[in-house]
Amino acid sequence: MKKNASVRFAGGDGTRRWSVVICLSALLAIASCAAQAQGVVRSTQNPEQLALLHWEQADTTVQITVGNGAFGLAFDGDSMWISNASSGTVSRLSVSDGRTLATLSVGGIPHGLVYDGANVWVLSNQSQSVIKVRARDLAILGTFAVGSGPANAAFDGANIWVVNSISNSVTELRASDGSLVTTFPVGPSPVSIAFDGTYMWVTNFAANTVSKLSGFNGTTLATFSVGKGPNGVAFDGTNIWVANQNDNSVTKLQASTGALVGTFPAGSRPASVDYDGQNIWVTDFGGNAVTKLTTDGVNQGTVATGSGPIAVAFDGASMWVANFNNGGPSTVSKF
Repeated sequence: MKKNASVRFAGGDGTRRWSVVICLSALLAIASCAAQAQGVVRSTQNPEQLALLHWEQADTTVQITVGNGAFGLAFDGDSMWISNASSGTVSRLSVSDGRTLATLSVGGIPHGLVYDGANVWVLSNQSQSVIKVRARDLAILGTFAVGSGPANAAFDGANIWVVNSISNSVTELRASDGSLVTTFPVGPSPVSIAFDGTYMWVTNFAANTVSKLSGFNGTTLATFSVGKGPNGVAFDGTNIWVANQNDNSVTKLQASTGALVGTFPAGSRPASVDYDGQNIWVTDFGGNAVTKLTTDGVNQGTVATGSGPIAVAFDGASMWVANFNNGGPSTVSKF
């Protein structure tokens, strides 16, 4: 399974962009004891199919204090990582009890996070770069240039794909050394990306579409219409789910063909989406909650979160939600 989702909230004159990344990388977390110090786990498994062990949800929600402006989430198999956009830091939390294990200063405005099996990649929206952090000891292994406004990223088993929301492009980097593979054009204001094991799917916020890219060479194979203001995107093993911020819905597309399966109500200003192996979870940024849907789109109810839930991730047992709180002191909700 994968999860990496991202959000852009247009405001004012439209020239300022918050590209909010919801790292669905919980689903990209390939826990491998054979990972090299700076290496990358290569696997024949579909990264979208990882950590799908589903447990019964608890009745209580725990609120855990992190930095200011919690934005992105990534699960590394042992810990949950949170980017704090307003603090310029990344927090690493224990998934068992929520305690803070470490806080790393990365500067800039950290947005999306993605885990490659050995390292966590932090997207620095302000500096137009990504920072490679070794997960086991938080050593910074390098900083690599990408396009303007890096918002969200996905891992395909060998390379990191970064969505550049201002450049209207996707940059592909080798995970082994951060070297540039190439950069591909996509639609206007792209914000989120998901890997289905073969193809990359990118949401184009300003065009109300998603682009389907070849995972081999980045060629745009097709573009599909979805709802208004598509932000977060996730793969459930068969279908692509897109959170449509501006019409309070999620769109379900057949991954093999792009055919529309259905569109379903999903709270207020849905920002991100994730799959836990059984259900679809959608953050309701405007309602301070997450909506739980079956894979048929049936609403199973909501769970209250903190203020401005903007990212959601699954750790194999619990759901985690990053609460942006308008850039102020933030929490993550665990349930």
